Formats: sequence, structure tokens, C-alpha cells
Amino acid sequence: MKVIALCLIVSLSVSCKEQMDTSENNEPALSFLALGDSYTIGESVLETERWPVQLKDSLKAKGVIVDDPKIIATTGWRTDQLKDAMTPLEKFDYDMVSLLIGVNNQYQGKSAEDYRVEFEELLNLAVERAGGDKDKVFVVSIPDYGYTPFGEQNQKTITKELNEFNQINLAITSGYGIRYFDITPISRGGLDDPDLVAPDSLHPSGKQYSLWVAEIMKDVEFVEALKGRGK
Repeated sequence: MKVIALCLIVSLSVSCKEQMDTSENNEPALSFLALGDSYTIGESVLETERWPVQLKDSLKAKGVIVDDPKIIATTGWRTDQLKDAMTPLEKFDYDMVSLLIGVNNQYQGKSAEDYRVEFEELLNLAVERAGGDKDKVFVVSIPDYGYTPFGEQNQKTITKELNEFNQINLAITSGYGIRYFDITPISRGGLDDPDLVAPDSLHPSGKQYSLWVAEIMKDVEFVEALKGRGK
């Protein structure tokens, strides 16, 4: 009997926790689709240190409950590869959709003009996944790996090319009236503060990702817009 009672208590405790996580403020948890490459999947950092996961946690602290992010991202992906990976997706009503893509186009020597075309295609696909609501989509700029031990030797070239790619994604994003977060300046602190770089000497650390999230959370309108968005 004691065993049964204990199991019941544990079951109720878990059930209550799940209910708190998904129905705080009497609202269902928001769904979150994060699209990208190594920066979104969090290469070389713990899962809890990925920026989409840290964003989820920061939003929770503000009373916005978000489900675990659905991450469609792989290290090395270019825009065309991300587009191919999105084809089988069946869900088209995410409450939040993020897009961060392009560093591998630059790294692999792909043209800026191809990036322009493919980024816009991806942005439209992101809007589709948000049920056609562009207010549910946001874009994150490409960080500058020229300010890492890996890229330091070619920093000038990397920075110049990534500036061009970011100018393209900013112009397209702004043209659609979609929210854009410029985290590139944060990434350029990597040589001055080694703690901003992961142990692989290339990717952002969990600490740097936390600064990205802090930058996103500065947008009060963004946070307020999420409140009450649950379906």
C-alpha cells in the first residue's frame, strides 16, 4: 500500500509539473522551430547551452512558456541544404520560427548572389511554417568567426565577406518587415574574451550564446508579443 501511495504521489507531482510548464498563466506552451546550421544546433556546447534552449529558459523567466525547440540544423549546412531538409516538415503553425543561416555559404566559397536568392526562399518557408504570420518569425545575423582562433589568420577576408552576407539577409528581412537580431558585434569579442569561444576554437561558447539571448530579450515588444500567443 505504501508503495502504491508513493507512486501516486510521484505521478501527481510529475503531472503537476507538466501542467505548470505548459499552462502557466492559463496559456498553452508556445511551439518554437529553430532553423539553421552549427550555430543553431550548438556545435561544441551542451544541449542546455544552445541559444534556442537558453531563449526558451529566458522567456520562461518572463512568464512566456515555450516548448522544447524543434531544431532543424546541422553543422556545415548551406542555405540549399537547409531548404532540402525542410521539405518533409508537416507542421505549419509554429508560434515562433527563427532563421540563422549563411556562414557555410561563405566558408565554402558560394556566391553572395546565390545566397540572396536562397535566403529569401528560406525566409518565405519560415513564414509558411509560422502559419503565414511573419510576426512570428525572426532572423538572427551570422556571427563572425574571423574573431576566433580558427579564423584569426584570415580575419579581414572573413569579416568582409560576412559583412556582405549579413547586409543581404538584413535587407531581405527588413523588406518583409520581419524582426532581425544583430548578434554579430557580440561574436567579434571572441579574441578579446576567450570564454566567448567553444573549446573547438571556432564556434560560440554557451557564454556567448547567453549574450545573444540577452540581446534578443532586450526587445520588449518581442517578448510582449509572445504573451498570449499560445494556441
